Amino acid sequence: MTLRTPICRLKHRGPKFIVQNRILLENNRRNKPIARRPHNAPPTRDTGPRVNAKIRSNEIRLIGADGDNVGVVTPARGMQLAEEAGLDLVEISPNANPPVCKIMDFGKFKYEQQKRESEARKKQKIIEIKEVKFRPNTDTHDYEVKMRNVIKFLENGDKVKVTLRFRGREMAHLNLGRELLERVAEDVKELGKVENMPKMEGRQMIMLVGPLPQK
Repeated sequence: MTLRTPICRLKHRGPKFIVQNRILLENNRRNKPIARRPHNAPPTRDTGPRVNAKIRSNEIRLIGADGDNVGVVTPARGMQLAEEAGLDLVEISPNANPPVCKIMDFGKFKYEQQKRESEARKKQKIIEIKEVKFRPNTDTHDYEVKMRNVIKFLENGDKVKVTLRFRGREMAHLNLGRELLERVAEDVKELGKVENMPKMEGRQMIMLVGPLPQK
């Protein structure tokens, strides 16, 4: 007796199955994140000097590593000489005709340039106006204490607004206040100079002293 393996017949898939399959594919397509192009930010502009292959001029005036004027050559020749010296060809005067290039160590040049810029920023200081208040009858001890502040501010490079406040009958003795301010100006003449002479503003006499330029 011969045994026969039953054949599994595939059930015919009708139009209903095809429609459902299309709906499923459509939903998957909708839920799939859309691949967007990355935002193309503008390239960072290089503000430094052109170096080696970035030099675009057809001819350059070449300065050797030792400072000698080699003459007018092509950038290719300049790069060849720089490569032989183990250095770089750097465009130092792009507006000259032809542009001037020098053979140098560009890495060292950039380091020294950044160091100079950093030192220049440190030297830049925002000048502030400090105020020191006196009274027309300021005694010797208070005068010395206040003058130490005036001197400290001037040494720090700040301007000093010296103010004298008059009360009541003191307004009849403005000459005493003027003499005191003149004394202040005399005591700081090695550090500062009077920029605004003493003048009255209401019941106050004001004088502005600025630091002397550093030598």
